[in-house]
Amino acid sequence: MTLSTRLIRRLDDFGGIAYTRGMNTLETDVEVSADGSLKLLSPLPEWLKPGRAHVLLSVPNGASPKPKRVIPTATPEMLAKRAAAFEAVRKLNPYRHIIDPVAWQREIREDVVLPGRE
Repeated sequence: MTLSTRLIRRLDDFGGIAYTRGMNTLETDVEVSADGSLKLLSPLPEWLKPGRAHVLLSVPNGASPKPKRVIPTATPEMLAKRAAAFEAVRKLNPYRHIIDPVAWQREIREDVVLPGRE
């Protein structure tokens, strides 16, 4: 949700430019129901009092609404494949040649010896 207060520039009834007093702007996502009702997907700010409000709804042309975020759920088959992959890596023991991990990290990272830290 985005909140801002700004001076609005608009066309007046005669085609000239008019300025409307500053107003609060609330930018948020809404859910449009089949019956035409709107549901705000974020809590109302404190400055918005219950009652009627003039609303300007902008919808991009040709764009479908953003789909709801679906959190993927691991199936038992996926968990079994993952466990088998971890077991295979464990059996390979890819770090078996490392005797001194600190020395190995220094070699891999190509650390520069700093003065006073030999």
